Amino acid sequence: MNKTFYTTVGRFEKRSDGHGLACPVIIIHQKEYMVDLQEMIVWTSLNWRILKQHEIEQFYAKTALETGLPESRSCTECLNRLLIRGLIVSGSGNTGFDALYDLLNSLYIIPATGSFGLRLFSFLKLTLWNGMPVSSTRLLLQKDRRSASEEQIMLLSKQALLSTAELIKCVDQGVRDLSKEEKILDALYNDDDTTSDNIGSLMQVSRSKEPVTLAVANLYLRKQIIFERI
Repeated sequence: MNKTFYTTVGRFEKRSDGHGLACPVIIIHQKEYMVDLQEMIVWTSLNWRILKQHEIEQFYAKTALETGLPESRSCTECLNRLLIRGLIVSGSGNTGFDALYDLLNSLYIIPATGSFGLRLFSFLKLTLWNGMPVSSTRLLLQKDRRSASEEQIMLLSKQALLSTAELIKCVDQGVRDLSKEEKILDALYNDDDTTSDNIGSLMQVSRSKEPVTLAVANLYLRKQIIFERI
């Protein structure tokens, strides 16, 4: 039986409608997408998560019950609309890992780690002003502990906007310096076969596919990166 995973693309921001009301907006590749409350709940259920459809529906039902949200559409209808608009993406495969690779290989990676100053401000705000216990907020001050594969992915992603499949090829070739555009092109597309359209398929047989895919997934689940599409 095929397995299918879902996750989000882009980042969430609030926008004012000019009348003092806040509107949810998803930003993908510098373009803003408006969503309604039902769609926002579905999108939020997947933000920094990778879930199956029944898990999304459970989150949606719980949130709708807690907020008293009137359901003019079903969770599935909202999910399908977000998929069509490209605000949520899915990946399928015969195994869990195949579905994960199908989900992530074409997504671009953007580091999302805040500075220590920002994390300190958030810690003080939540602890001193909002009264949250230190046992909960102290995690904000802890530096993320990364594996060697995760460190390599972050190093490359800070230099260039790369998809998971492109990161796999860089790791295959031992590339660490992408400071110039010609170095990026030489690392990724230095043969007659590889294109931006087929690199995901070509990396299916790469020796680095599994460690890089799992590292990208783990960084995402720990809120160290966000996904982008172009």
